[in-house]
Amino acid sequence: MAAVTGVLGRKGVAGVSGAVAGAGLQFALVVVVTRAFPPADAGAFFTATALALMVAGVAKLDAGNGLVYFIARARTYGYIGISGYIRAAVVPCAVVACAAGAVLYPRLGPLAVALPVIVVGDVLLAATRGFGTVRPTVLLDGMAVPGCQLALVAMVAWAAARGEVSGAGVVGWLAFAWAAPYAVVPVLAAAALHGRVPRGRYLPGTARDLWRYTAPRSVAGAVQAVFQRVDIVIVALLAGPAQAAVYTAATRFKVVGQLANQGLAQAVQARLVRALACGEAGLARELYQTATLWLVLLTWPVWLAYAALAPVVLRVFGPSYGSAAPVALVLAGTMMVATACGMVDVVLTAAGHTGMSLLNLLAAVACTLVLDVTLIPAYGALGAVIGWSGGVVVKNLLPLWQLHRRYRLHPFGRHTLTALRLRAAA
Repeated sequence: MAAVTGVLGRKGVAGVSGAVAGAGLQFALVVVVTRAFPPADAGAFFTATALALMVAGVAKLDAGNGLVYFIARARTYGYIGISGYIRAAVVPCAVVACAAGAVLYPRLGPLAVALPVIVVGDVLLAATRGFGTVRPTVLLDGMAVPGCQLALVAMVAWAAARGEVSGAGVVGWLAFAWAAPYAVVPVLAAAALHGRVPRGRYLPGTARDLWRYTAPRSVAGAVQAVFQRVDIVIVALLAGPAQAAVYTAATRFKVVGQLANQGLAQAVQARLVRALACGEAGLARELYQTATLWLVLLTWPVWLAYAALAPVVLRVFGPSYGSAAPVALVLAGTMMVATACGMVDVVLTAAGHTGMSLLNLLAAVACTLVLDVTLIPAYGALGAVIGWSGGVVVKNLLPLWQLHRRYRLHPFGRHTLTALRLRAAA
């Protein structure tokens, strides 16, 4: 237990540190945009970036998680054939992303051009995590990209304040500033893989094996990408870009929970896959419960503070954003429930139940869409966060029940108490 807690602790702290840094930088970016530009322009920018990330999430085909799965399992025989798996993952994703960029260029402009770069960079970063390292993901995705985005967006805001950028061109320049930092990610991620991937011939059946496992998750990954950001797009369509700006600002802190969960999942996913593949249910339970404890300890203080200080915090975005405090309260409560479930979907997919995960996500998206369409026209941003909250609850409680029924896995248990004592001693 001490060894698991130590390894998970080191990697988890690294992943979550990157998540916290990334969340802080993204929060600062939203502050700059809402302070420097009118709500209509800010909302248009937030809607465009949400749409771009949603499309990129679909185009990734969840190939990254497929690579983590196969690379982690290949450790036992010297990573033979891994280069073939990486090629089999990258090429289809790049093709889909290029096609999506071509179709959406009239709507997204520079963001459409960035889609293939975003997708390829993400898949290559996932491959590095399959080898058990989270450093490239933390440094590039967690720090470098959001840091450069903040710097470039701040430059656009400064130019707008001087009158050098104005009118319809504002959103275009903001989109370019946001998209440009992604250009370096594929190059640096490929460099991080250099030396880790042994050279070898392409093994027959590699692509078939990869996509047989990944295909259900490709659909699930697409649904997850839609679920994460469709609410901003729907708010913009049903209530206008100004309400989309208010909703984005008030829910910006949800990225803290999402990135913290992602950071811990990246730290533990490869080891969890190996444990379940080898039938080591006790180790899988230990990893799950320890990760859940870390997630709760790291994020619940943030949510409690945000709920208590929401009226003050929201005024950072501008005087008109302080009225969104009820949105923040719903967000904080929902994220506390979600984090208490731990990385429940990661455990479910690591056990091989990708089809079941897809059905859960479809149920969550359906819940969100029904509530959004019903509530947003009357309640705006508050209706949107209620819809999102309903989807999050469904997305977490369904797999929690499924893991309990099939494996008797729970997010809390005797490993939680042991990990808590070890953490206190440390």
